[in-house]
Amino acid sequence: MAYTLKFRLMAMLGIVFSGIALASQPDMPAAPVQESGGLTINEAVNEALQANPMVGAAKAGEQVAEARISESEAGRMPFLQLEQTMMHSNNPVFVFGSLLEQEGFSSSYFDTRFLNDPPSMNNYRSSLNLRVPVFNKFKTSAAIEEAKIGKKQAETDTEWIEQQIRFQVIQAFYGVLVAQGRAVVAEESVKAAEKEAADIKGMLDQGMAVKSDLLAMQVQLADFRQQLTQASGAIRTAEAALNTVLARPVNSPIQVSGRLESKDFILPGVDEMMKTALQSRPDYRKADQEISAMEQRMKAAGGQWWPDLNVFAKVGRSSRNITDGSSDFTIGAGLTFDLLDFGRGPRIEQARAGREAVRSKALHQANSIKLEIAQAYQMFNTARESIEVAAAAVDQGVEALRIVRDRHEAGLTTVTEVLRAQTALLGAKMNLLGAQYDLYLSFAKTKLATGSLDSVQEMAG
Repeated sequence: MAYTLKFRLMAMLGIVFSGIALASQPDMPAAPVQESGGLTINEAVNEALQANPMVGAAKAGEQVAEARISESEAGRMPFLQLEQTMMHSNNPVFVFGSLLEQEGFSSSYFDTRFLNDPPSMNNYRSSLNLRVPVFNKFKTSAAIEEAKIGKKQAETDTEWIEQQIRFQVIQAFYGVLVAQGRAVVAEESVKAAEKEAADIKGMLDQGMAVKSDLLAMQVQLADFRQQLTQASGAIRTAEAALNTVLARPVNSPIQVSGRLESKDFILPGVDEMMKTALQSRPDYRKADQEISAMEQRMKAAGGQWWPDLNVFAKVGRSSRNITDGSSDFTIGAGLTFDLLDFGRGPRIEQARAGREAVRSKALHQANSIKLEIAQAYQMFNTARESIEVAAAAVDQGVEALRIVRDRHEAGLTTVTEVLRAQTALLGAKMNLLGAQYDLYLSFAKTKLATGSLDSVQEMAG
């Protein structure tokens, strides 16, 4: 009995003291050591908003919308056109009219032989044509208002994309931290198992241990190393995801500065968040703006019952050889009314049906947003509860390891039980890291669902 007790005490000294180091802070797994100058969450968000191509595309969309406003407003401006023509013909009407335009007509041209069979001639015609729209069936006013609505929609697109990018940065940034944290925990478990395996090997050489204990420790060590390999791969994957959001080369080195912790994030009630989302969420505001745009199209369609009214003026010059000739002018107004247009009614109905379709889509989107908020809020509550469970599991793992260690020292259990207790503690620490990451992510997801993810200060502070 004394020999067995001595063997078990010596066999487990290494792993017990290594386990104590891992269990010294049960509420927080060991965080990765960050190099000075690492990228903070605020810096990551700012960089992504500057460099991410989706933001650039949204900004370009705003410029397109601004140009459409200017284009639509141009419909109210005068239209000036320069026209230059050259014609050569012996058509009697053309020759007679051209001579009059060029002020070259004389009484000899009343000869019937000339009138019926005139020689061919040139007529160079230069003119400036000015048209001023006065009223065009509400087309211009409706187009201007629709273009302004389009500008607002482009701005809401930019705002929504920026919020989505903030969420992507949060997801990738804290994904790097949780991957690094898991790698640290896995590395510590490998080091503890390596030390214990070496101690058991030494005692085995002295005849103080059995080979089965060494084999059990080596199996456990292989499992820990496998976890470390997976954790190291997860770091590289997480860093690649963060680089992608930041528009950096995927495999470029990156250092982050921050840590995961069990924060007490505060969110309002679900009903209040749903109300906020329907007032401020950019993509829903865009749907509401689309309804306004369709109403402008209905206005333009209804204007087809009204006439077109334009004022015009022309100044021209006609000559045989460009250097001579005469000038003329014309001013007037034109009123056009479509008496019979069988497509007018269907176009109006098409615009009305389009408006109702947009309204139905907006209602469906509102219901989807409410569901999204409810789901995100439930994920947040689940993550918060999971942290409490995981933290309690770490405490329980520490206590279980202490009890098993004492029993082993007394010769009442085997090294396998100690290994199992240490593995359970490491698993609890891994779960706590995962729960903390889920808390950050679900909080950001809830903020995004309400359309209020316009800052990451709550996570960075």
